[in-house]
Amino acid sequence: MTEDSAERAGTGAPVVAAIRAAIIHGDFAPNQRLVEADLSAQFSASRASVRAALIELANEGLVERVQNRGARVRSISIEEAVEISEVRMVLESLCARKAAERITAQQVRDLKAIGRAMRRAVGSSDVVGYSELNEQLHRRIREIGGQHTAAQVLERLRAQSVRHQFRLAMRPGRPAVSLPQHLAIIDAISAHEPELAEQATRAHLASVIEALVESAETKQRG
Repeated sequence: MTEDSAERAGTGAPVVAAIRAAIIHGDFAPNQRLVEADLSAQFSASRASVRAALIELANEGLVERVQNRGARVRSISIEEAVEISEVRMVLESLCARKAAERITAQQVRDLKAIGRAMRRAVGSSDVVGYSELNEQLHRRIREIGGQHTAAQVLERLRAQSVRHQFRLAMRPGRPAVSLPQHLAIIDAISAHEPELAEQATRAHLASVIEALVESAETKQRG
């Protein structure tokens, strides 16, 4: 058990949240077996709680249960990550449109502050920091838009494709490509321009999809 996963498990979060976080943060690798007895000891939970958590995580698409072989972390292909990004494009665009309609002056300042932090992260080549700010920005836009159902779906989709997103963010030059896209989204929402906010979000996700497809093609050639 890593120090990070121990800290997350020790916060009193339900076991399903602790296992979910461990998968998202890479403590468990794709296709790794998830043994109930081991998880019970690792997260100080009963076998029944672990079993129920694995069933819920299977419903979320993070875990797959194999007959007579238990559970394992589900591996997400690049092709599936592309499909997920296509769904994200629709939902994230809706959230951006609603955010542009509802944003307050204080929320504008919040988004602008994230944008400035993203500029600094790119300028200092802080790729990990930029990736975290990216996630923060999208989450804040969903909150401002008030689309709770879309936010729940998007969070599940993000959890399924987080490894591909992180690898994409780590690609040399990728933050410099996505930064102006994010700033365009921030500017459109801050200016109360719903259509521009939707268009900017679609353009950004289209760029993500293009990069994922390019990554798949590069992998095939390799």
